[in-house]
Amino acid sequence: MRLIYKFSKIPSYGILLVNKIIVVFILLVVFSLAACNESQVLSEKDKNFYLQQGDSITKISQKVLLEHVSKAVQNYGLEYAVSFCNENANQILDSTSASRTYKIQRLSDKNRNPLNAINTSMDIAAWEKIKLQNSHLIQQDSNGDVFYYKPISIGLPTCLKCHGGSNDITESVKRVIVQKYPDDKAIEYKLGDLRGMWKIAFK
Repeated sequence: MRLIYKFSKIPSYGILLVNKIIVVFILLVVFSLAACNESQVLSEKDKNFYLQQGDSITKISQKVLLEHVSKAVQNYGLEYAVSFCNENANQILDSTSASRTYKIQRLSDKNRNPLNAINTSMDIAAWEKIKLQNSHLIQQDSNGDVFYYKPISIGLPTCLKCHGGSNDITESVKRVIVQKYPDDKAIEYKLGDLRGMWKIAFK
């Protein structure tokens, strides 16, 4: 009661002053949050930088991965190459980004490896854009983190020996695929088809 009494003794101009201070404080908070959100939006210069970086990284990673797979095919045949990809493909990609400022993945809606499935809302949105535009792009999340996406197509006839139709894949290769990837979806492609997408998360 004593506190209420003391508060009631505050002159009206004092209460108005307190109200003004509260309003100013709220406005400052709102403007600060808006400024933070605005600072997270990438400029065109930054977008171009990440597009160039992503394109360069994916080209190098693709080259490294193809070299390993080609060597496995040449030395031991397609059946071994399927097993090799099952055990080593993601590790090879991880090694290309080790101790660097990014993480790289390959994703698809018709994935062979379950780890390469498209799951997150951001990845789904990027995939829809890539299907429409067939071009690389940049996405940014609410934390300001930057992600690069780039389409992957069936570019070589050799790819169809593991990802083509029933006439392209031999029975021996089919058996290995079923053994290593029981839930495989990555078949029935034709040369030039969109196979999936690269994703780079810049740290």
